[in-house]
Amino acid sequence: MSKITLLVLLFGCYSALWAAEVPLRLAKELVPEGPAALGRIADKPLFRDPVYDGAADPVLYWNRAEQKWFMFYTNRRANAPNTKGVSWVHGTKIGIAESSDGGASWKYRGTANIDYGRGEYSYWAPEVIEYAGTYHMYLTFVPGMHTDWSGTRDIIHLTSNDLLNWKYESVLKLSSDRVIDACVMRLPDGTWRMWYNNEVDRKSIYYANSHDLYKWDDKGKAMGERPGEGPKVFRWKGCYWMVVDVWQGLGIYKSQDCLKWARQAKNLLEEPGQGPDDKVKGGHPDVVVSGGRAFLFYFTHPGRQNPNRNENAYEQRRSSIQVVELEYKDGLLTCDRDKPTYINLKPVADTAK
Repeated sequence: MSKITLLVLLFGCYSALWAAEVPLRLAKELVPEGPAALGRIADKPLFRDPVYDGAADPVLYWNRAEQKWFMFYTNRRANAPNTKGVSWVHGTKIGIAESSDGGASWKYRGTANIDYGRGEYSYWAPEVIEYAGTYHMYLTFVPGMHTDWSGTRDIIHLTSNDLLNWKYESVLKLSSDRVIDACVMRLPDGTWRMWYNNEVDRKSIYYANSHDLYKWDDKGKAMGERPGEGPKVFRWKGCYWMVVDVWQGLGIYKSQDCLKWARQAKNLLEEPGQGPDDKVKGGHPDVVVSGGRAFLFYFTHPGRQNPNRNENAYEQRRSSIQVVELEYKDGLLTCDRDKPTYINLKPVADTAK
């Protein structure tokens, strides 16, 4: 074999190895290893409302047309001057924030266009789902302006094609005239279930069933004890979970059939964290299950710390949205709010008809 032939063969082998290595190297660059593969680190706090600085009660849904995640939230007038009692918690529309990076960062979009109500009123605690190409919102409606926690509350049903403009459908006939905080999930048999808070019955969690999302059949208490408010039900790790704001963090309930619920001994977010705006207990949550992972969105009142925690001033009123990834071990849910939260929420397909 001549030297020239040998050089040609060696060059050919090197070229083949280089050609095989380049795609592999590029693949590693495009699909990072380690924590970066889990997404970007979420902002902390995740979001603050730029108008009233009172974002609370978050709920998330994927906007298919815009290819963005939307966050709907109760807005409180935390920075409003000269308000009496709890009137600062009344009188605002539902805020919307949007995310184009899988939930790691959010920017203010505006308010939901809801044409319902006369005079003074409040919108609280939205729940948003989608079925067969239509978005549905179940919203707490409070007529009037109140300086205390009096007044009636209804849950109203709205529909939308774009998550921005909402059409009034009905006032739901539920267990009382003081109902708040709807949560809706589709069951395995194709029917729908709503959980909500009945304030007349010592703020107990009640539930109702529906075949079409329009007509609801109230079934009474979901559980015997008085757990709290803002229930959120989701399915993860082979069972159903209900997260409830129990005013000392978040209570966790577990079920196999959405009827019998067992309480987890330890609350989540009861102990303060160490991050910005996170050094207090967490409240009224949403949970998004995406890519096999579960993310807990909650809000805090960062200024409610001793010694001035009970003052009715801007610093105690303002609120921030936060997020933490849930962890599952030995049948229990936990989370570490002081760890960086890597997040990359996936697009959601239209639900089946």
